[in-house]
Amino acid sequence: MRDYLANEVRNVVVLGHSGAGKSSVVEACLYYTKAIDRYGKSADGTTALNFDPEEGKRGLSIYCHLAPVEWKNKKINFIDTPGYMDYEGEEVTGLTVGDNALIVVNGKEGIEAGTERAWKEAALKRKLPTIFFVNKMDDPHAHFDETLENLRAKFGNSVIPFETPIVKDGNVLGSVNILRKKAWYLDNRTTPQEVPEDMKDQVDEYYNQIIEAIAAGDDELMEKFFMEEEFDEHEIARGLRIGVKSGEIRPVYCGSADKQTSIERLMDLITEYFPSYAEKGTVQALNAKDEPVQMETNESESLSALVFKTIIDPFVGQISYLKVMSGVLSSDSQVYNANKEENEKVSQVFVINGKYQNAVGKLFTGDIGAVVKLQYTSTNDTLCAPNKVVHYPEIEYPEPNLGFAIWPKTKADEDKMSVGIRNLCQEDHTIRLVKNAETREQVLYGMGDQHIDLIISKLKSKYKVEVLTTEPTVQYRETIRGKAEAQGRYKKQNGGAGQYGDVWVRFEPTDSDEMVFAEEVFGGAVPKQYFPPVEQGLRDCMERGPLAGFKVVGVKATLYDGSYHPVDSKEVAFKEAARLAYNEAMPKAKPALLEPIGKVVVVAPEEYTGTLMGDFTKRRGLIMDMQINEDGDQRIEAEAPMAEMLTYATELRSMTQGRGKFTIKFDRYQAAPQDVADRVIAQAKAKKDN
Repeated sequence: MRDYLANEVRNVVVLGHSGAGKSSVVEACLYYTKAIDRYGKSADGTTALNFDPEEGKRGLSIYCHLAPVEWKNKKINFIDTPGYMDYEGEEVTGLTVGDNALIVVNGKEGIEAGTERAWKEAALKRKLPTIFFVNKMDDPHAHFDETLENLRAKFGNSVIPFETPIVKDGNVLGSVNILRKKAWYLDNRTTPQEVPEDMKDQVDEYYNQIIEAIAAGDDELMEKFFMEEEFDEHEIARGLRIGVKSGEIRPVYCGSADKQTSIERLMDLITEYFPSYAEKGTVQALNAKDEPVQMETNESESLSALVFKTIIDPFVGQISYLKVMSGVLSSDSQVYNANKEENEKVSQVFVINGKYQNAVGKLFTGDIGAVVKLQYTSTNDTLCAPNKVVHYPEIEYPEPNLGFAIWPKTKADEDKMSVGIRNLCQEDHTIRLVKNAETREQVLYGMGDQHIDLIISKLKSKYKVEVLTTEPTVQYRETIRGKAEAQGRYKKQNGGAGQYGDVWVRFEPTDSDEMVFAEEVFGGAVPKQYFPPVEQGLRDCMERGPLAGFKVVGVKATLYDGSYHPVDSKEVAFKEAARLAYNEAMPKAKPALLEPIGKVVVVAPEEYTGTLMGDFTKRRGLIMDMQINEDGDQRIEAEAPMAEMLTYATELRSMTQGRGKFTIKFDRYQAAPQDVADRVIAQAKAKKDN
């Protein structure tokens, strides 16, 4: 593969719903250009891209994969992404380095949740030039016209067909290219033929839509359009490039990846009408003071490259995927990591093609590749020239909200589990491991059930450690509603010097997250040097409440009397005396259980509003605010007990057919209803008895 400059590179992120055939479309491009000699299928794990054993086992994409394709003196870097929501982090990775978007739509199923998510992320949020490819047109149940109509109804009139199928008796015989007004048939794919007579009116209608859209983006062409003058080939090409780049035109192609139909014309469309990276002109970086800096997108600018993905390979070591944002990255060069403030040695530069790393001498502006065995670098770091230090904003990954307590089956595997999860976190920034000091659990957070299952499977296959999981312990709190006081008298004699401590402590409610300690001792009944041990003894006790063993909050403890022995009194004795007073008084002070309440924000299409509101009622939640956001989705702000939200990530997906998202943050503690308190206390007692 030769070197490609910024104006010759097209970085295309491939998006769509799981099962639409994204990997198959890229596979077909690789096969058509003879980059591979065999067309594989995701279902049986034989594709060039879905090479990971877990992908083969599941029959779908899990990771973001790179596939460079050379086509007509241009290079298309396809960034294939998973469509399943559990792997949304990989989709975000692809969107970060993609300059254009190809959304693959299942011709049989039409618009699905993944299609809508791809549109919102690529076209609306990131303003990427976008093409639709309606795949699986070889399926007798595929419906192009219906799919096109739904695409236009959902995404607007910028969605315009550039190819339409030739259908007879329910079978697809070929397709007509609208722009060229030529037909290609499956039994003769190389020779264009005349448009079937019964399709000419439809093709003319689509062609006029393209011409009108072209005219709308250019004043000169608009004037010519109103004068009813014909556009020449160069004017059409110029207008299309302008329209596709601005988002005024979103071409729709159709074909079959499995049958390799329309693949050639799809690649033509990408190379001719998608803008190159060089056309950006500049990209914004930040200097050492976090001030904006404009970097030119050409080879004469200083080097800057964003590391967007990290792989820990058991044989190669760390592989850092990067996109050259400006300048040239060369083998055997010294670069500066602006985030870690460390120099790095680049020994060899690679172009990634699926699971293969092909060594190259240089990577030019806009191109995507990898380097290995960097000492300090991780995902989100920027490598740059030492004489012009800049860095790029970090990738914003979705927050994982589905958590499970995790531990190894055998205690001897604790270190192996920690190493495995740490490496997986380097590769996937939607994995989070939280060590909870209060519950003494390690809680693994992921995007959903499949994501958690993948992590567990990778720990077993790659790091040889088997783990167990349960729902994490909810961090309840305990408090008191009344006032009580008690004496704690500790006396121990072992022959010789003994131990003696005697305290009277009053417990009462107060507005505080931590215990408030006070003393009202008169006449030296308890010497001052024993106040700290009494306080410490009480604070230690507050870690385990009298009801279910949860931390106690909102309590004021006042030491108001006691006695001591001039010889036998010691700090440890007063700590024990404080504990005895606590155990005696707290059950009498009307103890109560508090449950954690979270602030929840749910975003989902408006048609699911009723279902979501009803579901919050079942979870003892309270709707605080509702409004339509800029994307036309319903945004619901609510409060709900954290215990009721443990599996909400999975259940929300089911309720909204994969179209809903949510975030949850702890807000406060409030009194738990009696039935909830009784259940939690009973569970704690049963756990203690076992």
